[in-house]
Amino acid sequence: MANQLSHLDAQGRARMVDVTEKDVTQREATARGRVTMRPETLALLASGGLPKGDVLAVARVAGIMAAKQTAALIPLCHPLPITSAKVDFDLDPAGAVEITATVKVAGRTGVEMEALTAVSVAALAIYDMCKAVDKEMTIDRVRLVHKIGGKSGEFTRAGESSGG
Repeated sequence: MANQLSHLDAQGRARMVDVTEKDVTQREATARGRVTMRPETLALLASGGLPKGDVLAVARVAGIMAAKQTAALIPLCHPLPITSAKVDFDLDPAGAVEITATVKVAGRTGVEMEALTAVSVAALAIYDMCKAVDKEMTIDRVRLVHKIGGKSGEFTRAGESSGG
């Protein structure tokens, strides 16, 4: 069946996809997500005035570490020798932090899950470091925006720039 999920065998049981015969290619994925907060919280974050310290430095390291540990967090992901993991932030003065993570590998399978995990954990780190002053923050819009490499080729989400 052409549209069968790759992580299910013929009997519908979960399985790790066998990538043994796939070619090693350069692969890259970029994901984004957003943490929305009160403008006053964002001002504290931007000025370094939060009690826990430099929020974005901690969130950047958390995101990179998460990308490297994706296979330990997502049951059927392959452990990958990531060659690059980059996490960046854009501050929206209306009260949000936009997170962008780009992950690269020379491998037999892609790094979409690693990029999505990096964004998610960076967002959680921001929430953790800011929750003392703003418990109403929201984490949303976590999504894959671009990927290259592998059998399925290139994907760019409509309305999103592909740069990371």
